[in-house]
Amino acid sequence: MSEQIPESSLPRIGMVSTHGYVAAEPPLGAADTGGQVVYVIELSKKLAQLGFEVDIWTRRFDDQPEIDIINERVRVIRVPCGGKKFIGKEYLIKDLAEWSENALRFINKHGLKYQFFNSHYWDAGYATQRLSEALDVPHVHTPHSLGLWKKQLMEKDFPDDAVNFDKKYNFAQRITEETLLYRRCEQVIATTPDQLDMIVKDYGVEEKNVSMIPPGYDDNRFFPVSASSRTAIRQRLGFEGKVVLAIGRLARNKGYDLLVDAFSVVAARIPDAVLYLAVGGTELNANEQKILDELKELVAKYHLGDRVKFGGFVSEAELADYYRAGDVFVLSSRYEPFGMTAIEAMACGTPTVITTHGGLFRAVTFGRHALYADTFDKEDLGIMIAKVMKHPKLANRLSRMGAHKARSLFTWTGIAQQLISLIEERATALAFTDNEWDEPWNDGD
Repeated sequence: MSEQIPESSLPRIGMVSTHGYVAAEPPLGAADTGGQVVYVIELSKKLAQLGFEVDIWTRRFDDQPEIDIINERVRVIRVPCGGKKFIGKEYLIKDLAEWSENALRFINKHGLKYQFFNSHYWDAGYATQRLSEALDVPHVHTPHSLGLWKKQLMEKDFPDDAVNFDKKYNFAQRITEETLLYRRCEQVIATTPDQLDMIVKDYGVEEKNVSMIPPGYDDNRFFPVSASSRTAIRQRLGFEGKVVLAIGRLARNKGYDLLVDAFSVVAARIPDAVLYLAVGGTELNANEQKILDELKELVAKYHLGDRVKFGGFVSEAELADYYRAGDVFVLSSRYEPFGMTAIEAMACGTPTVITTHGGLFRAVTFGRHALYADTFDKEDLGIMIAKVMKHPKLANRLSRMGAHKARSLFTWTGIAQQLISLIEERATALAFTDNEWDEPWNDGD
């Protein structure tokens, strides 16, 4: 049994992210644990600084503790369902009714009162909608990615495997549940213009119920350093030559194979170019190992074994320095809702090339803040990377103006303020439209 949780006079927000390893120090790169977990934790910290208590609700498994303290105003609360083993996000939904019931009992037992819930990804949205209706608390949902978009892109990318997609990714149920969720929750928060358009046009959600708030980064960690500091970092990390850098989870949608294809174009033009792939977690599952093996086979096919380095997992403590050490950072994804790693790289002053199969490229000016390319066209992507290396003035401009763009649009403080403003505006609209002055949006319960 859990101990009684002390009461607080501050208003309380419930953030819900049910899949993956959500923790004060998450094992980034582990299964289903990447940019979304960072997003939820960092946004929660900033909401706390704005005067809220924040509970991050997730699933409890692998003998994890029930409560994990992040700081004096932010904690992780883990609720069990479906046994003690890890369950992938595609099929976690079958156990989420149990999760919602257990979460509801915990909330009632401790007398917790929430201003609103903000759920993340469709599995958490499904679970949170049940909580929201049971407690009469508003529910704001952030999809992070869309099942319909992912399905369309994967069918285009892997047409021969399309018959197996539903078994692997549970697309049919996901898209059905997303459609119901987006129409029932109070507000859907898209992270890119592309997402907003698809939620309105393809999921049939009223435009007034969809808002766009971009992702964020921690500007206390990710920032440019002097040339001498960068040289010292490169020496410490063993970086030599002109380094093309990619960092992230080992997942097929990240497009590392497309980047290797493109690097074959770069390697023929830039004699000292090196591709450094800092990909994967501390331990690889069978699917991740398969992807890694395929990447190494592709490198061998191009005879680039001495030009492509597999760096493996990068810790959070080292992440900013890896970005700073690269000469070009590349976001090569097949599809990418917001591209957190690219934003962090830009913030560190690293010239960045991003995919056109995502929303971030619509937020930057080509040649000023970043370059972008069709990652399925290896010449297009390769030449964009080579341009940065061949033209120092372009590289300097992208470094300087990319960092400025990141600071002006994508800090966590700005994101948190936009979320709170959205909620306050919604509360005012409800009050004047429905004369519901006791709505939970604004009464502090």
